[in-house]
Amino acid sequence: MKHIAIVDDEATLRENLSYALDKENYIVTAYSNGQDAWEAHQSTPPQLYLLDILMPRMDGLEFCRLLRQTDGKTPIIFLSSRDQELDKVLGLEIGGDDYIGKPFSVRELLARIKAVLRRADGLDQKEAPIHVGFFTLMPASYRAVWNGEELVFTVSEFRIFSKLLRSPGAVCSRATLFSSVFPDDKFVNERAVDSHIKRIRKKLEYVGAPRNTIETMYGTGYRFGMGA
Repeated sequence: MKHIAIVDDEATLRENLSYALDKENYIVTAYSNGQDAWEAHQSTPPQLYLLDILMPRMDGLEFCRLLRQTDGKTPIIFLSSRDQELDKVLGLEIGGDDYIGKPFSVRELLARIKAVLRRADGLDQKEAPIHVGFFTLMPASYRAVWNGEELVFTVSEFRIFSKLLRSPGAVCSRATLFSSVFPDDKFVNERAVDSHIKRIRKKLEYVGAPRNTIETMYGTGYRFGMGA
């Protein structure tokens, strides 16, 4: 049974989501603020966070930043008001895996949860390491290394980068990246790939990888640079 943590300061929403997730046989814990959730994470980390953005005592963005300093794998789905577009983008850039705007359909949220958990579990656990230039990808553990330096990717970032790396020089559209990497997830907003690419580039830059590792093909998509 998967353990899901709901972190939201709306009591009614916490109660409704807890009821819906319990019916789907998830283990559920709920917190009214990020601080309580962060303290609990140290002893009982869940398999997925449903994370509100605006909360007292540590908001969702700060919680995500803290979590990603030590944990790149636990998926985060942000729950945000529809007028918080900048916060949604920022949430993805600092390590969120997906977001859904309030008010939302519980059925849609359950579908997103299943999709995110599927790709976090991985479908390629027996796949051998992939070597391209100075890059090595290990799909079984979601680890990536450049010239001896480890890249700490989230699951979504790893899968997007893996798709690009497997086809050096080939152009991948945003739609292709999502449909190829997350074939069962028809709910993800394709524009979110831009936020993931931005974060991947920062991590590549941090370890000293070439600036042209991921090239932008304007009006088309992205490709793994042949000179990387």
